[in-house]
Amino acid sequence: MSAFTSPNLAEKDIRVVVGIDFGTTFSGFALANKANPGIIETHETWPDRKGHLKTNTALQYDEKWNVIRWGAPALASRPKRKKNSAAVVETKPVELFKLHLGEMEHSKKPPLPTGLDYRKAITDYLRQMSKLVKDTLKIRWPGLEFDRHVLKVMTVPAEYDEKARFTLRTCAYEAGLIDTMNSEHLEFTPEPEAAAIYCIKVLKEHSLEKESSFLIVDCGGGTVDLTVRILKENNKLTEVTERTGDFCGGSYVDKEFLKYLEKQIGSSAMRTLEEKHYAQLQYLVQEFCAIAKFEFNGNNNFGVKEIDLEEVCPVLKQYVTGDMRDNMEEQEWMIQLDHGTIKGFFDPVVEKIITLIENQLSAAKNKVSAMFMVGGFSESKYLFKRVKQKFDTRVPIIAIPSDPIAAVVRGAVLYGMNMATIETRVLKRTYGLRLATRWKHGDPIERKTETGRIKYFKRIVKRGTEVPVDASFFQGVHPSYPEQTEMDFHIYTTPSDDGKYCDDDEMDHFGSMTIVSRLGPVR
Repeated sequence: MSAFTSPNLAEKDIRVVVGIDFGTTFSGFALANKANPGIIETHETWPDRKGHLKTNTALQYDEKWNVIRWGAPALASRPKRKKNSAAVVETKPVELFKLHLGEMEHSKKPPLPTGLDYRKAITDYLRQMSKLVKDTLKIRWPGLEFDRHVLKVMTVPAEYDEKARFTLRTCAYEAGLIDTMNSEHLEFTPEPEAAAIYCIKVLKEHSLEKESSFLIVDCGGGTVDLTVRILKENNKLTEVTERTGDFCGGSYVDKEFLKYLEKQIGSSAMRTLEEKHYAQLQYLVQEFCAIAKFEFNGNNNFGVKEIDLEEVCPVLKQYVTGDMRDNMEEQEWMIQLDHGTIKGFFDPVVEKIITLIENQLSAAKNKVSAMFMVGGFSESKYLFKRVKQKFDTRVPIIAIPSDPIAAVVRGAVLYGMNMATIETRVLKRTYGLRLATRWKHGDPIERKTETGRIKYFKRIVKRGTEVPVDASFFQGVHPSYPEQTEMDFHIYTTPSDDGKYCDDDEMDHFGSMTIVSRLGPVR
């Protein structure tokens, strides 16, 4: 891992690798120079914030959709003096827009303001990130040409397909991270894969031998991604199971807290707070995280935590009415969170994560020797406790490496320094071609073409297959008629093991190409 051995990149004068972790709730970047690949700098200076490895994935626009704040300043602010706080109606920040890229059901995707497309939000955020990356590089290494000397490696969730990656590449191009759409100076790597590369050094700390399999559980703010890997000779990694993931990151604990709060103050008050005073609402969420979420360990003696709404969110009082107002006044506008209540926020999320882990362990061919939990949510004491209780007898080592929140972005840098680290991957989709053959009796009559043929899906490689990186697959075909000198090939993918027709619901058009034959009509 100490040598700069990325295929072909040494010839392209790459001098610096920048890893970019564009996350659902938090984002960050890290960088390293080819001359000192072992020294990875994780950026810690953000707008209005220092000493943090990430900043919030959030934007605040003006009325003309120009970005006025990004990162932490866009999301939460401490309430102003109580008598003035209600007079100011804030511009609502935009967050969670990355979820529109994934395969989440449309009804569950967070709504965006009318007139704002999620691709614009992603582009705008990456543009701000790009400016900060470029400014940092100018300070570190003056004279560095960003589009020529810098390789950008962006991490993506495990479930992202090629369409999502293409959209992200388009946004990166429009944001100024790359100078051409097809630039080879931007690479993608799955988040759990980047974390696995980062954890290679952790394997040595636990004296794990070569051929040991280990599970990475990347617990982020929005998604949790998992992969099982085997460490081979020369520090290369092979993939054992299909990468999996789900929407059950740490922000979903916050959502459970907000559901509870809504029951205390009423849906109308909550809706008004979200629409007019979102920054105060987010400050309230941060207060919940500080006093309850981050500290909760699941022990029965975990004391009652109190949130003073008059202090943390003073604007709220004017919107609470009826019996709920009477109840809150009786409680002096204090929200009390006991052990059972906080546990109730965590359990729906934790159970999903445990199920994901169970499925990965069941799918692994051999015994998993270690489990490493990374990502910001991995530092939850309660989550770690539940995972240990459930899997301690099946997995000998369950650990959290140092700086788990930076594992993915640092792993992205390591991947960029040596892409040959990844030896094999397990395909998440089935790939094939749209081919044509003679229509025969029993085939759907509506699919018969004017030339008496039928088009169908021909599988080339099945999902779940472990394949070497850059492996080639072949499919023999022949011309449809003697005079044919070129053929169009349409490549399709499906999450199923196979498919019948290319217009089936689960089919996605991956791409197309034309092959020209110089043989002429005589074969």
